[in-house]
Amino acid sequence: MKKLVIAEKPSVGRDIARVLGCKQQGKKYIEGNEYIITWGLGHLVTLADPEGYDKKLKTWRMEDLPMMPERFKLVVIPQTRGQFQAVKSLIERKDVGEIIIATDAGREGELVARWILAKAGNKKPLKRLWISSVTDKAIREGFAHLKNAKEYENLYHAATARAESDWLVGMNATRALTCKYNAQLSCGRVQTPTLAMIAAREEEIRHFTPKPYYGLQLIGKGITFTWKDKKSGSAATFSREKNEEIYKKILGKTVEVIEVKKTKKTSQPEGLYDLTDLSRDANQRFGFSAKQTLNIMQSLYEHHKVLTYPRTDSRYLTTDVAETLRERVEAIAVGPYRSFTNTVLKGKITPKKSFVNNQKVSDHHAIIPTEQPVILAQLSVDERKIFDLVVRRFLAVLYPPYEYEQTKITIQCEGETFFAEGNVPLNRGYKEVTAPEGDENGKVFPSLKEGEVIGEFTLKKTEGKTKPPARFTEGTLLKAMENPVKYMQQKDAKAAKTLQETGGLGTVATRADIIDKLFGSYLIEKKDNEIFITGKAKQLLSLVPEDLKKPELTAEWESRLSAIAKGKASDRKFMKEIETYTKELMKQIQNGTGTFRHDNLTNKVCPECGKRLLLVNGKQGKLYVCQDRECGYKERISRMTNARCPVCHKKMELIGAKENQKFVCSCGHKESMQAFENRRKKEGAGVSKKDVANYMKKMKKEEKQPLNNALADALANLKL
Repeated sequence: MKKLVIAEKPSVGRDIARVLGCKQQGKKYIEGNEYIITWGLGHLVTLADPEGYDKKLKTWRMEDLPMMPERFKLVVIPQTRGQFQAVKSLIERKDVGEIIIATDAGREGELVARWILAKAGNKKPLKRLWISSVTDKAIREGFAHLKNAKEYENLYHAATARAESDWLVGMNATRALTCKYNAQLSCGRVQTPTLAMIAAREEEIRHFTPKPYYGLQLIGKGITFTWKDKKSGSAATFSREKNEEIYKKILGKTVEVIEVKKTKKTSQPEGLYDLTDLSRDANQRFGFSAKQTLNIMQSLYEHHKVLTYPRTDSRYLTTDVAETLRERVEAIAVGPYRSFTNTVLKGKITPKKSFVNNQKVSDHHAIIPTEQPVILAQLSVDERKIFDLVVRRFLAVLYPPYEYEQTKITIQCEGETFFAEGNVPLNRGYKEVTAPEGDENGKVFPSLKEGEVIGEFTLKKTEGKTKPPARFTEGTLLKAMENPVKYMQQKDAKAAKTLQETGGLGTVATRADIIDKLFGSYLIEKKDNEIFITGKAKQLLSLVPEDLKKPELTAEWESRLSAIAKGKASDRKFMKEIETYTKELMKQIQNGTGTFRHDNLTNKVCPECGKRLLLVNGKQGKLYVCQDRECGYKERISRMTNARCPVCHKKMELIGAKENQKFVCSCGHKESMQAFENRRKKEGAGVSKKDVANYMKKMKKEEKQPLNNALADALANLKL
């Protein structure tokens, strides 16, 4: 009898087939003597839309809510029906005696396979392949140590409970809000608290009043000393009078050196990357969105096989993975990394407690290189950037610490204290890998002794103003979602602890999708790299039930789901409580007294239904969108491109059509398409005519998709 292996995607399926020696190519599978390898295309099966239970639910009406299926139905996703039928027929083959689940090792990966098997009516025994990278070695070892699929039954129950509870709350609340206010308003237990956090930050900024502060600098013996308040230890005061008083008091006096302290110190490298930290750094350094970083990581994991599984919330390795460190270092001994890897490979590689800890790894360890040798020339520019971040973090933890000598000089004048501090590198250690030469700001001070008097010096007043908190970027928003404790409305210590233990809002696998959904629903928009909340979002938050805006809700859910996954709680009991909660939400929305008004209405009329169009800022540019949710008309009027402004080097927007197209920058620079192409030709680089044509083709394809279908798709695959 043969064994059927179900992978999550074709690329992984082909890799498994090659390693297992399967060479007979079928249309949607690959067969060998012992194994048949097939795959999903991500999810092939999903929860049925409301109309799948009752045709009348195709029309959104308040009187039909709440929708409470007695038993949730699974349906095949229409776009992937052919692949599902192929997998089903393989499951039913008489010569198949066992099925091996080889989807991604995590909650959602488990759901992908189990729903396929459930919909296909499988009764055959199951095994589980559980690996963190898809290198040949990992696949071979994984198949040599297959797990009993029963070990993952509870993980499947938790995944199903997550999907069904999000369906109940998301579908019902979204329909209720949309029907009540006749506008496309969606909400959910993760996206709504995330939106509330952005709104809270916006309010902080709006109500912030800058406060002036004052300080003093004393320059003597070639050293700049900074005044420090004796009581508070602050280097500034909010009192101009106090600052002036100190200035006058010490002007023309002599200064005495009261302490010269030299201390040898060490600095340890930052930990290995999890997905959140990697996404934050990629956003900060390259402007990549969370979704973009995840897609690049997925390619480096699945296609190139040079990095381990991306959807991880751990920054540690297990002891068994630590045994493979030398092979991983050898695999990246190329190009700019060769000198660093040679240094590491010369000595003994010792796993340190700072990055090896079995207790701090749940499903997957930190993101590190695999044992597969990398060919840098095969990576795209963006893939090289992400790969470089991961490799340097990885090598840094294998290097010695950074050692430096800290010199702190304290002087006094008329009872007022000033200080100067500087570091001199002694051993650059891990900074050889992570930082360019000379970034340590080393300061070598002239030799001063305690008791020495400085007679000649310059005194300088300094002043500034306090700044409001920074607006969120995608990187900082991801970190806030991971640890949203400070945004809790009630300072509940137990809920705060739960939030931290369960990893905050959403999971490391879903946060990028949540942020993308907020952009796609026109609830947030981006200016440069900063996130702004829209008028639509502000109104939505005023209409949504209070409970849905609190991070505590998702903390409680994730805690319960985690307990279900560990076999410590009942999924059925959890779902009963969710049903009760959904009914309460419906009452709150139905009894709401708020109103919704579009604040972005234009005078341009929809060519399909005659209603006025809305002007929205999409992630890729501006669009006209019909206000009627059932119409769905949209028209793109500008696109954000990768073309850089010759004046300020920011990305430019492409506006207009055909021969009237032109590039416009936020700094005011404008140039026609012809002028742009001529300039780029002269520079001999950049965006070609073909690139622009391909980009335009892609955007036109997007425009043809009606808005209501996109909303329906979003709701059908709700990841709230």
